[in-house]
Amino acid sequence: MRAVIDACVLYPTVLREIVLGTAKTGLITPLWSERLLDEWVRAAARHGGTVDEALARGEIAVLGVVFPQAKIPADPGGEARLWLPDSGDIHVLATAVTGQAEVIVTLNLRDFPARELAGQGVRAIHPDALLYALWRAHPDQVAAVVERVHATAEQLSGARMDKRTLLKRVRLPRLAKALA
Repeated sequence: MRAVIDACVLYPTVLREIVLGTAKTGLITPLWSERLLDEWVRAAARHGGTVDEALARGEIAVLGVVFPQAKIPADPGGEARLWLPDSGDIHVLATAVTGQAEVIVTLNLRDFPARELAGQGVRAIHPDALLYALWRAHPDQVAAVVERVHATAEQLSGARMDKRTLLKRVRLPRLAKALA
């Protein structure tokens, strides 16, 4: 499944690591644009200052190596033909259309009305719904990704973390319940 990963999914870290972890196992093919990556960097800088901005830039460089086909070039002409209620999101839909994505993975479903996306052969999906569906089809692979991310989060924080609470905090309640 070809999936555009919206900036709101690329930042925060735990959500990004779980979604991209499923991509590393081959369950989805991630796509993004330079503008989506820039939005991630701006969000990191806004929430964590220059250190988080530098970390985001470093992670983007690594993702360019791990997923060399993920970056979709901008198509200003294609964007001009599209409409969404928030014109600031048209570039996301344009990335999906240009990249021949099946879905846009976003926390902001209201910004991507089904009627507008259907005409382009795309649908928006919340990361929890995507990951839950992937877990139902590939439970061992998704569970292993979540376990790795959970272990890394615990290691970085230096404290034990309840996995279900961690997943709920990044807006993955169905996946949290499924893995409980």
